[in-house]
Amino acid sequence: MHMKWKKVAVFGCVAMMTMYTVAGCGNDAGTADAAQGVAVAETTETAEAESGTVTVRVTAVEGDTVTGEIGTLSLQGAPDGEVPEEKPEGEASSGERPEGEAPSKEMSDGVPSGEMPDGEAPSGEKPDGADKGAPSGEMPDGADGEAPGEKPDGEAPEGVPSGEKPDGEAPGEKPDGVSGEKTEGIAGEATGEKPGEEAPSGEIPDGAPGGMPGGSSFESSGETLTFLLTDATEITVEYLQGSGEGTTGDIAVGSVLEVALDDENQAVSVVVRNLNAGGGFGGSAEVTNGTTANTVDADAAGETYTSSGDDENALRVDGATVTLSDITVEKTGGASSNTENGDFYGQNAGLLALNGAQVTITGATVSTSAVNGNGVFSYGEGTVVNISDSTIRTTERNSGGIQTTGGGTTNATNLDVETQGNSSAAIRSDRGGGTVNVEGGTYVTNGTGSPAVYCTADIAVTGAVLTANASEGVVVEGKNSVTLTDCVVTGAMDNTYNGDSDENIHCIMIYQSMSGDAAAGEAYFAAEGGSITSLSGDMFYVTNTDCEIWLKDVAFTLANDVFLRVEGNSSSRGWGTEGANGGGVTLTADAQQIEGNMLVDEISSLNFTMKNGTDFIGAINPDGEGGTVDVTLDADSAWTLTGDSYITSFDGAVENITANGYHLYVNGEQIV
Repeated sequence: MHMKWKKVAVFGCVAMMTMYTVAGCGNDAGTADAAQGVAVAETTETAEAESGTVTVRVTAVEGDTVTGEIGTLSLQGAPDGEVPEEKPEGEASSGERPEGEAPSKEMSDGVPSGEMPDGEAPSGEKPDGADKGAPSGEMPDGADGEAPGEKPDGEAPEGVPSGEKPDGEAPGEKPDGVSGEKTEGIAGEATGEKPGEEAPSGEIPDGAPGGMPGGSSFESSGETLTFLLTDATEITVEYLQGSGEGTTGDIAVGSVLEVALDDENQAVSVVVRNLNAGGGFGGSAEVTNGTTANTVDADAAGETYTSSGDDENALRVDGATVTLSDITVEKTGGASSNTENGDFYGQNAGLLALNGAQVTITGATVSTSAVNGNGVFSYGEGTVVNISDSTIRTTERNSGGIQTTGGGTTNATNLDVETQGNSSAAIRSDRGGGTVNVEGGTYVTNGTGSPAVYCTADIAVTGAVLTANASEGVVVEGKNSVTLTDCVVTGAMDNTYNGDSDENIHCIMIYQSMSGDAAAGEAYFAAEGGSITSLSGDMFYVTNTDCEIWLKDVAFTLANDVFLRVEGNSSSRGWGTEGANGGGVTLTADAQQIEGNMLVDEISSLNFTMKNGTDFIGAINPDGEGGTVDVTLDADSAWTLTGDSYITSFDGAVENITANGYHLYVNGEQIV
């Protein structure tokens, strides 16, 4: 940010700066008159803006007067200036699929070690999981997101799908059991442990300034600035995805602001920056869980636990094994001093389980009305939360329904979850990931940047209704997985990231944010049965990551004519480096009906396999050649063109393609 400043040095005396302050809610003239003569003493270097905007990190807030250190934001890509490795020309995403075979998904007997306490969820058959392939690339040095290598102890209750992705058969075939190990997968060999990676400690990995491996970091100039908020100041809060109208309550010590000032140092507008959109909030580099109003270490029934304190849980279970029946948890207020500590470590959550706690919850009612008021939070390796037949409501931003981080485990059965705030996914995970298994229930979000499922973990959902009324239906970040079985998904994204017209509208998003919240590598999305409805934008959007998508017998309803978009992005959110942040997709359609176009830009790739009676009605890159596109069409499947299509290679019978008045070009040669 380029700005001119008049620097006022203070030597051996107190410099007085006259400012206007707001007195109540009177008219501007009355306010100005009443505020004359109010002086603010400055004993440090002070800077005044001549014009434009200034970036400030807040050091003090007194009423409507804000003081902060002036600085700049630098956008961090991969550490040491590295950019994601580009694929060799003509090479598809990593790994080759065994010819004609679906991703290996077989389940064997065996579960993660350890037994759950009494009060397990209702029994039933476990649907099978879905196996990710091996990572397509290594995390850049210094940017290891430390995704969990081994699953925490604790057996998922019967009737809850496994978040593991074992090898073998496709999701349609459902042998009993859950494998604790991965064997050979789609993209090569993978094991249950990720070589060279340790289980997450909850600490921010080394990398860019502030411990963040990417994103924006604040660099102080050493100067300070004091300015005034008025009734006319427009305040906007930037979220991880999207932005919204803010209040003075969103401005706190440690906040990074972009401020436009008038000639009298009154703020015309303030944007509360979210550095985690490609970086961090400047939060703690060590685990900070805050405090708690109540702690339990024994079984309880019918109790009520409340909190209105700052950085405080209403209820905490710390290392204990407990069963909680018909409890009420109310987080009625209390500020969060640091958004990352709330997102990563459970500070200010309604109920927080940590340090290997084994918690079984039935018939609970959980409500929060505070920033970072995540409803039920499972944090850390060995921590297991089994929750069933319960209701969760949250109203403020960064307040998910069920939240899992640091390698924790959450098993949820028949929940009724609804969130109102921005950045408040109903099924939410963050740094360090973990395992989330969901059986049945309804999960509804109403804020922007609040998909029904936000995944930086291994998440499996069966038989649930997932509705996002102003956001994507599902987001998968980095080397993580979502497996949906017989779910009803609706996405209605109504805002681009920060209103940036260069960014995309979509229902299912798979990406890498470079924030350090998810390890780099191949993402995985699988869906069998059920339905996915997009009420706005594209169906699938993949950017800045490799991924595998496996689909079988899903009923899709599109909002436009794009089923899949694989392309780079503007990097305005820190998602890689523009020009080198495309996507690599391996898409398998197994007995699947697909209608809509597939668009792959020149820095991206698609390996598309249709088998077992798949019917594809659509075009691929109808505007001309883009990235590498390899198509395999088995003898039982068909492709009907809805526009001229341009691909790199074709394996199959040309007679199974219906031209419909259009042409198919393979490496520039017309074959249909």
